Amino acid sequence: MGPEFQHLLLVYTAYVIAAGSPGPSNMRIMGVAMDQGRRAALVLAAGVVSGSIFWGAMAATGISAILTRYAEALIILKIFGGLYLLYLAFRAAKAALTAGEKPVETAGTNTPETTSSLYRRGLLMHLTNPKSILAWIALVALGLGPGASSYTVAAILFGCAVLSVTIFCGYAIVFSTAPMVRFYSRARCWIEGTLAIFFGAAGIRLLLSRT
Repeated sequence: MGPEFQHLLLVYTAYVIAAGSPGPSNMRIMGVAMDQGRRAALVLAAGVVSGSIFWGAMAATGISAILTRYAEALIILKIFGGLYLLYLAFRAAKAALTAGEKPVETAGTNTPETTSSLYRRGLLMHLTNPKSILAWIALVALGLGPGASSYTVAAILFGCAVLSVTIFCGYAIVFSTAPMVRFYSRARCWIEGTLAIFFGAAGIRLLLSRT
């Protein structure tokens, strides 16, 4: 097993752990899948994947590394990211408070948002997340060992892009199945309430963080 392959395997493993663990993007994909169905969740996931690939490309070309040297740029990004998470918290809280006004049998078959709106929401969640930039810089640095070639960079981006599609779209598919939709219809208030708390806490932590 060559050193480049070992670096790639390490990067892929780290990416699966980072992208697959619960976070704002995964939580929102889960909620949309159960509430609005598979198609809506897949569109949202496509936006998240696009944002991930964008930051991956930026990290690979060194542009995002330059951004990290300018504290002002990251501060502005953190403010936008924190405010956007608080906006998502507000939407989830509103959905939780109005859960009782909607007949249970309609849950999971709601009229989805427009395709552009869902895609834009997924894209913004990743583009306004400073952790995405820093995580990608760490991944690229992890994968580029001594004597790394341009092939290694391409393999990192392509492999992580495939993993990104698999993970985020996997969440959309799994949580849009009939059992999950029925579960959502019974626990919609609690699910949206949990999302509201999660997004609110993440937004506040991002706004108050120093790094």
